[in-house]
Amino acid sequence: MKRIFDIVASGFGLLVLSPIFLILSIWIKIDSPGPVFYKQMRVGRNNKDFKLYKFRSMRVGSDKKGLITIGGHDPRITKSGYFIRKYKLDEFPQLINVFIGEMSLVGPRPEVRKYVEMYTEEQMHVLDVRPGITDLASIRYRNENELLEKVENPDKYYVEVIMQDKLSINLEYVEKCSFWFDVELIFKTFWEIITK
Repeated sequence: MKRIFDIVASGFGLLVLSPIFLILSIWIKIDSPGPVFYKQMRVGRNNKDFKLYKFRSMRVGSDKKGLITIGGHDPRITKSGYFIRKYKLDEFPQLINVFIGEMSLVGPRPEVRKYVEMYTEEQMHVLDVRPGITDLASIRYRNENELLEKVENPDKYYVEVIMQDKLSINLEYVEKCSFWFDVELIFKTFWEIITK
């Protein structure tokens, strides 16, 4: 049932949001040189790598200066990028990943290989399910960038504190996930975006 819901919802979403995709694509191209989409290798279900799609919100090559975005005014982010990140519009292209079966609408957010290699044997169980566009950990850490801005070593703090808590939350999701809980998380995500 979850996979059928993912296919129908992502297909419908891609169709309905296509005009917004077009507008954002034009804005991104006008705002800064480079491709419309940003593709990054992430680790998915069963520990397999896949290309995650996002609307590009940073200048080309910015990921070489660090994988973590710090604070609300990271100089690598473009003008259009500030807007699309604020309202999570950069995540829309992941509906493509959902439609083709690499992701789900709800599930643990996929990490880059660098961080997955730090997982314990128990933590690797988050890879037993498809990664998602949203999850409880993402909602709880919606202000992650601001938290990282306040610490001396953002990467270390992410690995030792934030990532550990996210994994704990996601392991609980893997154990208790259900279709109706997924629906609840989708509504919670929209509410967070609209109200904050």
